[in-house]
Amino acid sequence: MTAPIVQEKTTIFRISPLIRITLLSLYLTLTLPLPFLARLTAPYIPLWFWAMGIGLGWMALYAALCERVILNEQGIQVGYPIWVPHVLRQGWSLSWSEVQALKPRTTGQGGMVYYLVSQSGQAYLLPMRVVGFTHLVQQVEAKTGIDTRDVRPLAQPWMYLILLGLTLLLAWVDGWTIWTALTGIN
Repeated sequence: MTAPIVQEKTTIFRISPLIRITLLSLYLTLTLPLPFLARLTAPYIPLWFWAMGIGLGWMALYAALCERVILNEQGIQVGYPIWVPHVLRQGWSLSWSEVQALKPRTTGQGGMVYYLVSQSGQAYLLPMRVVGFTHLVQQVEAKTGIDTRDVRPLAQPWMYLILLGLTLLLAWVDGWTIWTALTGIN
């Protein structure tokens, strides 16, 4: 995995490459067989329509996975590259002096996420799938004085390795499905 980028007291944390590769691969594995299966079971839909839909979906997912957390002396910022339209993903920023607390919240699946709470009471989700999450949390603690001892990442790398392995297995089944669909068509 790559380390966070540090430039003149600014640190940039990007989403883990393992997570990006796994989720992008899973998306392609789930969507690429659709045009072939639809050709056998549904009315004809042009291949260009399928390609456009799958391509736009992949680009939207890729854009979401380009999220980055920027820490500097002034505060924390979550944003996206300039090519990602603001309509799709909006970032946020918060100065260190505005941070009042770090509040845990349980997810619907039983995991734990954390929100930075501002002086005005607004909550900002702390991204947890970045490379160097422990370093990010240490910097938040150093800048705010908030105790972060109990803060842990939402998902461990082994979870994404298992998902990647299952995705590769599914890709193999997809290959067989596509081959069967192509050779079964007269």
